[in-house]
Amino acid sequence: MTAKQPAENLDAAMIEAHAVHDSAALIRLYTQAADNSNDLDAACFYLTHAYVFALEAGAAQAHALHARLVQHGREE
Repeated sequence: MTAKQPAENLDAAMIEAHAVHDSAALIRLYTQAADNSNDLDAACFYLTHAYVFALEAGAAQAHALHARLVQHGREE
């Protein structure tokens, strides 16, 4: 896992990843935002986004992201 980065840097990286349609970066950045969150609702919001990007990309991380959402009662 990558080291924590300040929220403003993470936000800027997310915006850039969206601009260039970098699915791998979006999955990584939204997962990192979830990991950095101190609020369960916010963490699950970010996890949901990471999960959707992973599904769209056919990425291997989709299974683990889904499991995390299930663990928090956000997915069946």
